[in-house]
Amino acid sequence: MTVQDIRAFNRFYTNVIGALDYGRRLYAPYTLTESRVLYELAHAPRTDAADLRTQLHLDAGYLTRILNKFEEDGLVERGPSETDPRRRRITLTAPGREAAALLDERARETVGAMLDTVRAEDRPRLAEALRTVRTILGDGDGDGDGDGDGRAPRPEDVVLREPAPGDLGWIVQRNAALYAAEYGFDADYEGLVARIVADYAEDHDPDLERTWIAELDGRPVGCVMCVRGEAPGAARLRLLLVEPDARGLRIGDRLVGALVDFAREAGYREVVLWTNDILGAARRIYQRHGFVLVAEKPHHSFGRDLTGQDWRLDLYATPE
Repeated sequence: MTVQDIRAFNRFYTNVIGALDYGRRLYAPYTLTESRVLYELAHAPRTDAADLRTQLHLDAGYLTRILNKFEEDGLVERGPSETDPRRRRITLTAPGREAAALLDERARETVGAMLDTVRAEDRPRLAEALRTVRTILGDGDGDGDGDGDGRAPRPEDVVLREPAPGDLGWIVQRNAALYAAEYGFDADYEGLVARIVADYAEDHDPDLERTWIAELDGRPVGCVMCVRGEAPGAARLRLLLVEPDARGLRIGDRLVGALVDFAREAGYREVVLWTNDILGAARRIYQRHGFVLVAEKPHHSFGRDLTGQDWRLDLYATPE
């Protein structure tokens, strides 16, 4: 392996993905860097400019020019950070989310078209080669010995995104499998989740309802859904889940935080949810975000004797 080998591969791959003519490739008025900034803003609901600059390794002046352009185009809004008044919080507007979603859709179509040229029997080999490159050069243990033991994932490695084709089915499958393994739930729970997901897929209002997928290393590791509640002005949180091997990265907190922010921006007065008392980790997340237990009742469901709980978050309550 020589420097020239790496440089030759870089020239080859930038041509493959159209990095030198990214805007024309996606039929969009954005460069590759601008598109990446939009992507990060769409998948991190609470982003400070300083964090964005660090994450993308961008020059401060260059990022400021990009954000100025986005603000002039009505794609972003800037305001004081909730955690540090010296920082500026960047959020996408509704047109900004639409632009990011369109870019994401076109990027998926472009990559899909590229994969269509790869034979099915070659795809596992390609996927393994890509993982190898990431492990050795970026996602590995960093000591350069290539021993493959890898570094632990970090919270910033996780991105939140909208569901792609197949993700709604993943929500059903993983909920059923995890709740069976961890709590002994039977197939009735899978039926309930399937109905919730099917109702969302068939008829949901994107201005009032949304699903988030947490992604780590290219695979889904968590989810949550926001749907309209039965009472006027109420949003309902449903199907919060984090894969066991991705716990400890505050994914659940980020998913619930994204949902609460969305519900507030969408004009809901409150967020409600129903859970069971055995789900201790989830209940602690809800409490951290200000949810209050309002009722509980024993029931027999999913092959278990359980205690159901109703929780509520007043979106207009003044924090103590």
